[in-house]
Amino acid sequence: MADKKVIVVFGVTGAQGGAVARALLADATFLVRGITRNPQQKAAQKLKKMGAEVVKADLEDAQSLEVALRGADGAFLVTDFWEHLSEEQEVAQGRRVADLAKQLALSYMVYSGLENIKQLTGGQLAVPHFDGKGRVEEYFQALGVPVTCIRVPSYFENFLTVFRPRKASDRDDYELALPMGNVPMDGMAVADLGPVVVTLMKEPEKYKGKTIGLSMDKLTVAEYAVLISKHTGKTIRDAKISLESYKMLGFPGAEELANMFRFYHMKPDRDVSLTQKLNPQARTFEEWITEQRTAFKNL
Repeated sequence: MADKKVIVVFGVTGAQGGAVARALLADATFLVRGITRNPQQKAAQKLKKMGAEVVKADLEDAQSLEVALRGADGAFLVTDFWEHLSEEQEVAQGRRVADLAKQLALSYMVYSGLENIKQLTGGQLAVPHFDGKGRVEEYFQALGVPVTCIRVPSYFENFLTVFRPRKASDRDDYELALPMGNVPMDGMAVADLGPVVVTLMKEPEKYKGKTIGLSMDKLTVAEYAVLISKHTGKTIRDAKISLESYKMLGFPGAEELANMFRFYHMKPDRDVSLTQKLNPQARTFEEWITEQRTAFKNL
């Protein structure tokens, strides 16, 4: 055990961090140090029983982060814009970890980033939950921290939550209200991210300095609807909602998500074959949804 390298995993009680921590523990090549603000919560305690060291730290507190990172060889960092809805706060959090990674001479970082859409489009589109992560990617690279930036596509799990099919107002079937038209949208099960990061951690020299767009399927809304219908027994249709109509739905974040979908129309770089190479067991959407039938029973 003493010769095993320590990998710090941020956000271990969240979707991405939890998936990465579980995969690292299952692989058993590294020691896992999980970071959370509340080590007593159920998810953290479960990881502790699986063999992780669970440490209390806060992305807003540099001193706690330094303690958490000291003695580690590498780290996986994910930040959560939706927790505070502030691009500047997310950028500050990411830069705080980057500074410490440089100061403590960590051998390797994997950062869950995204494109800086505002910069890419010359200010025509602003998507803060992307843009901040893009700025953090740039900061890691400018500092010279050995880092691989991964860009996760839309989670398949979003079809159980924010993208869940809704009952049509004038029919007995259900609709997927995603403003993608006939443009395919990349997707991936968030649990399948874990083994991807394990592969990167085991082969850092191969992937340092790279930015990797992940995906396990590229399907249109109509194709997603057909597969959900096939495996749930529900009739699901593409609502054929426009970007402008989506923007006007009025829920918190609707305008930002509309801009995100507009960016998706530009077909950002997401590599299915490389994702499969990094995790040969990663599932396609149809493989994933065959395991989710009960979750769709109460649409």
